[in-house]
Amino acid sequence: MADADDVRRLALSLPQVVEIDSDGFDFRVGNKGFVWSYPERLPGKPRVIRTDVAVLYVGDEAEKQALLLGEPGLFFTTPGYDGLPLVMLRLPEVTVDRLTELVVDAWRMRAPGDLAGSR
Repeated sequence: MADADDVRRLALSLPQVVEIDSDGFDFRVGNKGFVWSYPERLPGKPRVIRTDVAVLYVGDEAEKQALLLGEPGLFFTTPGYDGLPLVMLRLPEVTVDRLTELVVDAWRMRAPGDLAGSR
């Protein structure tokens, strides 16, 4: 089981990561987001920042669909993310090892080329 503290620790261990001021967590590299807390929007209600759910950059639609179909207990999406290479990850359902893999992959895809090859 992972949590927001694990996300923070993992993200900040990567080169040139910046944490953006947020009610949850929000991490960027090269001014590009790669993992942040889920801003849940329910109709007729104010937005709620969910620190038990991480939004991860996954690169493309094929990878997104593979994760959603292959591990539906971990990953989900919403209509607001249609067409975007992003998935939501249920942190209480994921191991820290798997979270590490996902955060590093997201960072690698968003980091500048010379930096991404260094890890």
